[in-house]
Amino acid sequence: MGFCWSGECGNRPCRAGHYMPCHAGWVGPTVLLCIYGFCSMMRPIEPFLTEFLTGTCKNLTTEQVTRQVYPVWTYSSLLLLIPVLLVTDFLRYKPVIILQGLTYVIAFLLVLVGSGVPSTQLALFSYSIATAADVAYFSYIYIVVHASYYQRVTSYVRASILLGYSVGGLLAQLLVSLGGVSLYCLAFVTLISVSIALITSFFLPMPKTSLFLNGTYSAQQRNSDEDAHKSESADSDNRMKSRMAAKHIGRMFRRLILDCKTCYSSAALLFFCIWAATGRCGFYQVSGYVQLLWVYIQPQNATAYNGGVDAISTLTGAAATVAVGHMSLEWSVWGELILGGFTLLIAGSVFLMDLTDNIWISYTCYILFKTVYMQLSTICTFQIAKALNRKRYALVFGINSFVGTVLQSVLTAIVINTKSLKLTITSQFFIYASYFAVIAMLFTVRGVYTVLHMKRPAAGNQAERATNLPEVSHL
Repeated sequence: MGFCWSGECGNRPCRAGHYMPCHAGWVGPTVLLCIYGFCSMMRPIEPFLTEFLTGTCKNLTTEQVTRQVYPVWTYSSLLLLIPVLLVTDFLRYKPVIILQGLTYVIAFLLVLVGSGVPSTQLALFSYSIATAADVAYFSYIYIVVHASYYQRVTSYVRASILLGYSVGGLLAQLLVSLGGVSLYCLAFVTLISVSIALITSFFLPMPKTSLFLNGTYSAQQRNSDEDAHKSESADSDNRMKSRMAAKHIGRMFRRLILDCKTCYSSAALLFFCIWAATGRCGFYQVSGYVQLLWVYIQPQNATAYNGGVDAISTLTGAAATVAVGHMSLEWSVWGELILGGFTLLIAGSVFLMDLTDNIWISYTCYILFKTVYMQLSTICTFQIAKALNRKRYALVFGINSFVGTVLQSVLTAIVINTKSLKLTITSQFFIYASYFAVIAMLFTVRGVYTVLHMKRPAAGNQAERATNLPEVSHL
């Protein structure tokens, strides 16, 4: 068996016209993507970023970091997410992955050598471009490997991300606690890691087709090329290409609208999407500002264990995610009730983080918070994926991320940037806990209704139960 790096040979039919998958065609792209994922997520400065910015290295105040620096990432992500989502498929993923690696390098280079609020804001803007390009990273592998390898390569790619994040947090904690290494050195190690990721991205094979626009665009492109050969002048070629591009964009948006209506027509699917969007909003808001809470709680001159907490929470979250994959449960019946009950646990952990003055209790609550969130996010992900075909899954994933970012921007504008409120960090976390409590109440009520409705021993109800979460062929 050979070792194919192109990922193309598994897509070629044999002479008889039958598909003959290459057993090595998935290895090369998967290895490269895993190296990229590990290095891009191995960022040891992130658990101590707030201390780095407010310490002697950058001398920013906590007020500047809270109200002027961190909100840049939220607002920029809102503006960039949809354009990046549309451009990603059109450019066939690899250029966007390269852009992600480049913007990671720019962001951490600015963090390392820049000074003042404007430079740090520019770093967060560059970082927001990188995070908006996550859709390219998560979708790329499905273009270059055959569907029979999807489950295997997905596990490898996601494992590389979790491993990189855990190693980054653990390495940061060991260097700070045991090695006495300065935070500046952690930023330098982070820059080296994301630079390796950027170099790796250039070696990824270029997909020959796109995932969402494949077929529509390729057919139009072939027609355009044929007509262009028949044309006698360059001016007519340009006009024809402009008309084809305009028609392509119009058809693309009409198709997006029709697909959105189809995907969100199921009530059960809609509620899982609602939790995915609202949960994403709350998770990033809490994880983005938790370091400021720890700086507030942390005793003076005490050793911070942010990196160790990040590493442990990521590993426990990964274990919980794997456990969910092996659970045998009627998710269409019990899924919403489980979401409601465990979201209440999330709300309780955030409430306790707000109330306690003990840094170790706060650390423990954050580990519980992140573990439960990753578990519930996995439930939503596979319930959504089960109801959609893979082309529409990319669309729904992008829309859920966009809605979550809109909610996060609104929450940031109210809680962080409203000058008349000037809420303390503990008051902010009280609002985040209340936010999760409202979500828990909504899904608990909905879950109880669903269980009672589904378990009703009426014959007609069985048919409704079978169609509550549509099969892939329906959506």
